[in-house]
Amino acid sequence: MAASGLPTQGRPAPARRPARELLLEAAARLFYANGVAATGIDTITAEAGVAKKSLYNNFSSKADLVAAYLEARHGEWLGLYRRRLETAETPRDQVLAVFDAYLDHAHFAYQHGFRGCGLLNAAAELPAGDPGRDAVRRHKEQVQELLAGHVAGLLPGREELAPATAAHLAFLLEGAMARAGLEGDDGPLQEARSIAGHLLDAL
Repeated sequence: MAASGLPTQGRPAPARRPARELLLEAAARLFYANGVAATGIDTITAEAGVAKKSLYNNFSSKADLVAAYLEARHGEWLGLYRRRLETAETPRDQVLAVFDAYLDHAHFAYQHGFRGCGLLNAAAELPAGDPGRDAVRRHKEQVQELLAGHVAGLLPGREELAPATAAHLAFLLEGAMARAGLEGDDGPLQEARSIAGHLLDAL
């Protein structure tokens, strides 16, 4: 009998979440809070509550886990951006949706506080030529391409100016993200969003 007095026989046990999912979530928390190099396999498996064997059943190495983490963070940001885009009615709003997605990222409930862009933080720890750095670069390039596409909508007949404007906005955004991570709050991102709005209005 359960403590409530109700019989437990026949009651289905809670479904066990897949080890891969638990490991990725644990790695995401620990990599972001403590860094990639400082986080060992034993710490990750303990945080996930799974055996070490489960990690190697799902990932060929720590490097493979790091790659999956970077891919998951990219997908996470795209999800934030797409939700913001649903209510962006104009090209200007669509550009600012990119900034708002970064703000949403800053507002997550991080275990040890906001530390900036998890992708750039990880890339800073990886050696030159590492596949993880290439993955982060591709993510940043995609963000800039999204900005260019939206800026082009503000420049009918002058679309050729969109890439340079998008680069300007991307550098503004990344600088603000780095500064926000250093300061541990979203103030620089809020300011960058305001600056971006003024830049767009001047096009």
